[in-house]
Amino acid sequence: MNTSKHFSSRSILTYGLVSMSFLLIQCSIPRKVKFEIPVDTKDKKISLQERKTYEFKDMGVWVDNKFDGARLNGAVQLNDSTIQLQINPENTPINKSPYYAFKTWSDSPRTIYFNLTYPEGFEHRYIPKKKQNGTWTVMDTLAIVKTENGAYLKLNLSQEVQTIAGQEINSSKDVKAWYEGKLVQPHDFVRSQIVGQSALGRDIPVLDMYHGRPEGKPIVVLMTRQHPPEVTGYFAYQHFLEALVNQGDLTESFFNRYRVLAFPNANPDGVDLGHWRHNANGVDLNRDWSKYRQVEVENIAKFIVTASKNDQGKIVLGLDFHSTYEDVFYTNVTREGTTLPTFIDDWFELLEQEISDYEVNEQASDSTRPVSKGWFLYGHNATSITYEIGDHTPKDRIGEIGTKSAVAMMKILLEEK
Repeated sequence: MNTSKHFSSRSILTYGLVSMSFLLIQCSIPRKVKFEIPVDTKDKKISLQERKTYEFKDMGVWVDNKFDGARLNGAVQLNDSTIQLQINPENTPINKSPYYAFKTWSDSPRTIYFNLTYPEGFEHRYIPKKKQNGTWTVMDTLAIVKTENGAYLKLNLSQEVQTIAGQEINSSKDVKAWYEGKLVQPHDFVRSQIVGQSALGRDIPVLDMYHGRPEGKPIVVLMTRQHPPEVTGYFAYQHFLEALVNQGDLTESFFNRYRVLAFPNANPDGVDLGHWRHNANGVDLNRDWSKYRQVEVENIAKFIVTASKNDQGKIVLGLDFHSTYEDVFYTNVTREGTTLPTFIDDWFELLEQEISDYEVNEQASDSTRPVSKGWFLYGHNATSITYEIGDHTPKDRIGEIGTKSAVAMMKILLEEK
């Protein structure tokens, strides 16, 4: 028999499965979304920081950036009490949000001044946070003096290691420990999986949350950490998700009807590399929601679209958690004809009722650049909001806002017919 002209039943089955798999993969690729102002999101060169311990023997002081979330590009001694720390972005152009993180200690108690120095054109933004004995605190502003392109920090050192950072460090390992411990382990309806890998091979997790079966359930998408230092938004996100799963009957009713896809770390490379804003390819992920040139956005978008198609669940709401200078909700002006045309107004009204001394700060405009908010609107006709928390909003206030906004969302969505 001439095998080149004949197929065994096993070959036919294999060919059929391969063909079917190819079709499923093709179907899962999200269509490109057009925006008024396109952004070039092709790979751009970055400068990696050298991971090392800087030793100043005559001072008996050490400075270190050998940990996930560190940002330190050089250290030199200026005099017997001052060390200059060079802080550079991963590449430029980039937002004027210099992020820094380093560890330091000394062989005996002493006071050291650290001169944070940024490239020309960048000003100090983040009030330093200090981790000591496992606890983060905000540094006393009297120990901080801003300069033209940086700041001086006054630190009392000892043999005990201190971590100083622009914002509290929450590395990929920290994020995983949080969602595994607080969400997945206590709740059998919270399923964690990996949607793919980042540019450097780090896992991109998703939490798939629903009761019963997923088929036909409207989909709510929650994401955060597209921009690595924006951890106040991540703190709100933590409280938001913990509130979703811990409201008893309200939670039960909500997840009987809705499905939540939660992405707690959209940019794991940027988070662990201590980037000011971009991923490992030097790109702002929240400008790539059009052509999906970056693998992180491609994997997340593909997972959302595939879940929607395979289980016939309509994407109805997207919330993307970020940080900026003040608390603000960025919304789209277009409401009529979308999935939830009255949700935003109803939600904001309820937030002002439920949160003490709270007035919603809304800035509405249809997205002109390829951000997630526009992707939900133009790609899926879905209601979407960029949920921003201020850099310096107190943590207890963040907890209240995050918790009560989640409860209010569930109540309003359960009233939808």
